Parts: sequence; structure tokens; C-alpha cells
Amino acid sequence: MSEINAIEVPEDPQALADATAKAMYARDNATQSLGMQIHEVRPGYARLSMTVRADMLNGHASCHGGFIFALADSAFAFSCNSRNQVTVASGCSIEYLAPGALNDVLTAEATEQSLAGRTGVYDILVSNQDGKRIALFRGKSYRIKGEVIAGMAAAGAGAIERANAA
Repeated sequence: MSEINAIEVPEDPQALADATAKAMYARDNATQSLGMQIHEVRPGYARLSMTVRADMLNGHASCHGGFIFALADSAFAFSCNSRNQVTVASGCSIEYLAPGALNDVLTAEATEQSLAGRTGVYDILVSNQDGKRIALFRGKSYRIKGEVIAGMAAAGAGAIERANAA
């Protein structure tokens, strides 16, 4: 049996959520390149953070809304895929409440509101290091065929090595 086919999928829901997040993060170049960190993942839940860098500022010297959206979207992705079932966004919206500033540490906390069949609804609160609410994001998910961890075998040994290093 090759190393690629020897991936073990945990049965415990928390261990599965942790393993799924690790596998996804290893392949998520966008989340990594923006400096996002995963702080907690549970079934239906994820909390990620990102520090606002100078290259994330818009013409008003505040964090560009696209980066705030990206942080919320990544938290959404990790929360709705936490059960190792490949899940994608079918729709999402965001309400910006306050600007993010240079060097702010923004945290996105994603919480599952509903999961029925193949669809789910997730609310994501983005706040800064002082607890100030920056944005409210709502994501609607749709489960498609496949498993996140099994997808590592399809991606090859490089994905496994990156996941093990994470």
C-alpha cells in the first residue's frame, strides 16, 4: 500500500474536524498567502485570524473590504467542511460595520446555524483585537461529492507532506 493510500480518517468528530482543517490548510494557498491562522475548528465551527498589512489597505487607508470578505469566507470554508465532506459556497453576503486599520488583528468566527441534507447556513462575525465588530457575513453551503481528506490522495504525496508539516 502506498503512503498516499494510507491516510487514516479519524472517527471522533473533533479529531475529524482537526484533521480536515489540517488537510484543507495544506492546500489553501489563498488562506496561507494572506497570513491567516486557524485558532479553533469544531464540527460546524471555525475561528481564524489575519493581521491587516499595509498591502491590504485601500485608498482610504483602511482594510480593503475584499480582504475582510476573504477572511470571513475562509472561516466559512473551514467550518462547513469540518465534517470531512466536500462543501462549497452556494451564496454569501457581507455587511461592513466598521473599517479595519493597519496592524489590526481581525478574527472571523464562523458558526453553523443550520445543516439539513446537502445545505447549510453559517454566520461569521469579524471583529478586531478590541472586540469591535467589523463585519457580519452569512454563507450558504452546498455539499458536493467527495471527502476533504480523501482528496489529499488525489492531490498526491506533496499535499500529504504539507499537511504533516502543518
